[in-house]
Amino acid sequence: MEDIKNLKEAMMYKELTDKIVQCNLCHRHCVLKDGETGECHVRKNINGKLYSLVYGKTVAWNIDPIEKKPFYNFMPGSKAFSFSTVGCNFHCKNCQNWTISQPERIEGEILPPKKIIELAEQNNTQGIAYTYTEPTIFFEYAYDTAKLAYQKGLYNIFVTNGYMTPETIDKMNYIDASRIDIKSMSDKFYHEICGGVNLEFVLDSIKRLYRKQHIEIIALLIPSLNDSDDEIRQMAQWIKNNTDKDVPLHFIAYYPAYKMTLPPTPLSTLRRARKIAMDEGLNYVYTGNIPGDAGENTYCPNCGNMIIQRYGFQVIRMNITEDNRCPVCGHRINIITNLDEYRKRKRD
Repeated sequence: MEDIKNLKEAMMYKELTDKIVQCNLCHRHCVLKDGETGECHVRKNINGKLYSLVYGKTVAWNIDPIEKKPFYNFMPGSKAFSFSTVGCNFHCKNCQNWTISQPERIEGEILPPKKIIELAEQNNTQGIAYTYTEPTIFFEYAYDTAKLAYQKGLYNIFVTNGYMTPETIDKMNYIDASRIDIKSMSDKFYHEICGGVNLEFVLDSIKRLYRKQHIEIIALLIPSLNDSDDEIRQMAQWIKNNTDKDVPLHFIAYYPAYKMTLPPTPLSTLRRARKIAMDEGLNYVYTGNIPGDAGENTYCPNCGNMIIQRYGFQVIRMNITEDNRCPVCGHRINIITNLDEYRKRKRD
């Protein structure tokens, strides 16, 4: 039995009868009897109360370029203090971080929110990234850290699968931007590959987050499973019709991991996907994890001028005016480079 004195009571849950609770943090809506743990591995019913088992327990942290998340149109060239706990509400067969996302036990270095901020400042970072596993499942930890970071003028970014509930999204006022996965436009894929979850809830979260903050979308293309022309076209059309054409979309390559042994995604697939999405009218479409490819640069949608040149996760040069316009044609670029101005616009 855990010592509840050292645990954090969870947010977003309700008590039912007979010491049963329902977690409302994500769309799993786990109903847990006393002693049971949720699908995420890290939220447990103890005597009729729901607790986070990972608050303040960091299993991985690093100083990352924001481009590694990837964010290309939010604070480019900056560094983020990136951390996570164990656990995830998805069980993806191709998970790259499965040793910490599907844990056998709770573990981690004790780093309370205040210490996270101290480390971020000591390492001269400009923000905090909640990443590596799914940040929704350690939301209490993320919320308290984000509040402190916000007050210190550090940005907060979520790298998420988008399965949080509207109730959780309503609490994300300290989160400046989210990078959200669309793993497929097929509900069957989400059920079979990601562990019995539903596409519709991810798409709903994207629409809600878009209305609240800057978002970028990522699609990991897996050969034969989600890389057809039709599915890529459907994804691009959905993004354009339900958010707008300026929302950045990143296509990245799959590599065999965890329970999946399909061959890696060829570069030609990423380039094909980028062309399809741009042909459908999206203005900022990127190819990822292929250093030197033209698809990792940012171009003016109006005249084609290169705005940001990248190599891998490094920004080589930026060519943009102070008010975020193309210096050649004057077109306004959908990019955030000044955090204070961005937050003021959000408040207004």
